[in-house]
Amino acid sequence: MTDTAAAREGVQRGPMLQIEAVDTFYGKAHILFDVTLDVRAGEVVVLLGRNGAGKSTTLKSIIGMVPLQRGWIRFDGSDITRLKPHEIARLGLGYVPEERRIFTDLTVLENLEVGRQAPREGVATWDFERIGRLFPNLAEMPQRLGGRMSGGEQQMLTIGRTLMGNPLCILLDEPSEGVAPVIVDQMAEAIRELKAQGVAILLSEQNLRFAHEVADRAYIIEKGRIRFSGSMAELDANDEVRAQYLAI
Repeated sequence: MTDTAAAREGVQRGPMLQIEAVDTFYGKAHILFDVTLDVRAGEVVVLLGRNGAGKSTTLKSIIGMVPLQRGWIRFDGSDITRLKPHEIARLGLGYVPEERRIFTDLTVLENLEVGRQAPREGVATWDFERIGRLFPNLAEMPQRLGGRMSGGEQQMLTIGRTLMGNPLCILLDEPSEGVAPVIVDQMAEAIRELKAQGVAILLSEQNLRFAHEVADRAYIIEKGRIRFSGSMAELDANDEVRAQYLAI
């Protein structure tokens, strides 16, 4: 067994992704306070909260887009606290932004090629055929320009582009936001399939119904602080927490 495989096997007995006591600022504004959470291999964890609660900032802090002022982050046996986003991505941590950021003047195939990375040890390599099985919509439009796709199709394409990096874990920011219900259902099915294939997923969400369909565990964040941590069943049983932090 190689050192990398041995390290990964060890991490899988613990968290694949671990965030400990993270504080993050935008300028002088203190956004995240002592945020601690973890995700295990093959697990789907949801970060729930209202708009402005700190969900997206948490994901951006993990991927290195926003520097930490305090705390640390480990991924697949490596300390990634001070790494740049492209360095983190090369280790196998994928990021799907809420804004999608596809190239509108490139085709589906060309957009996917942008995300291609070398094969990763112990991970099945992603290509257009495999992504097409996950998202049949994309399989039917390899030459369509990104700018001529619906919002839901663009969301699928963004996830597909991230998968072309052969990630061990994906950070998924608001995947159900602003897409048609039929696409939301397809997105949920894709997340369940990725989990079955062993991909760890941390997603931020406001949609509690969608979270229930895909997640094993939940964290609730409010005003930059984690207010709840537990299984989806424990969240279901806690009317007070749902009313206080998730009710509109």
